[in-house]
Amino acid sequence: MLDAKISVAVIKRLPKYYRYLELIGDKGIIRVSSQELSKITGLTASQIRQDLNHFGAFGQQGYGYNVEELKIELEKIMGVDKPYNVVIIGFGNIGSALLNYSGFKKKGFKVVGIFDNSPEIIGNKANDVVIKDVSELEEVVTREKVDIAILAIPAIPAQEITDKLVACGIKGIWNFAPIDLKLPRNVVLENVHLDGSLLTLTYYMNSLKDYPGVR
Repeated sequence: MLDAKISVAVIKRLPKYYRYLELIGDKGIIRVSSQELSKITGLTASQIRQDLNHFGAFGQQGYGYNVEELKIELEKIMGVDKPYNVVIIGFGNIGSALLNYSGFKKKGFKVVGIFDNSPEIIGNKANDVVIKDVSELEEVVTREKVDIAILAIPAIPAQEITDKLVACGIKGIWNFAPIDLKLPRNVVLENVHLDGSLLTLTYYMNSLKDYPGVR
C-alpha cells in the first residue's frame, strides 16, 4: 500500500468494485475504463481512480483496467488471495444460512467447525461438518488454527465466548450478535447488526432528505 493509512470509506468501497469486476468478467469483458465502472457502480470515475491509486497504479490511460488483473490485485489487497479457517458459533437460522453461503468456499473460507448448545442438533452433520457442543470450541480453534469466528448467538454469552476465542489466538470475528464486543487491538471485529440495519432503512424511508443515495 502506498498510503500509511487508508480511510474506512475507501475500504468499504473495495468489495463493491470487486463485485462489479466479477460481474463484467463473467460476461467476457476483458478491460474496463473508470468511466464505464462509474456507470455501473454509481461512483464518479475520479473517485474510482483515487480509491485505486491508494494501492498502486493499475490502469493505463486510454486503455483502462484489465478486468482479471485488477480483480486479482483487489483479492490481494483485501486478503482473499489466501485461505482462512472459519468456525460458526450458533447454528440457528443465521448460522445455517451462512454455512450454505456459496461465497465462503469460492473465496477460500473453509468452515472447520460448527458449535451450538442445543442437544437436539449437537452430533448432527451440516455440509459434512459435525455440530459440536460449544464446550469443545477452544480445543477445535486451537487444533485447526482457526482464523475467523462467526458469532451467530444471543447477546448474553457473546462476550464470554469472545474472550475464549481471543485467548485461543483468533484473528478476526464476524459478529452477528446484538452486542458491542470488547476486543484487544490485534483482533479485528466486523459487526453485522441486522436490527440496526433495518432501523436505518426505515429512518431513511421516513427522512428521505438525509438519504445519501448511492455510495
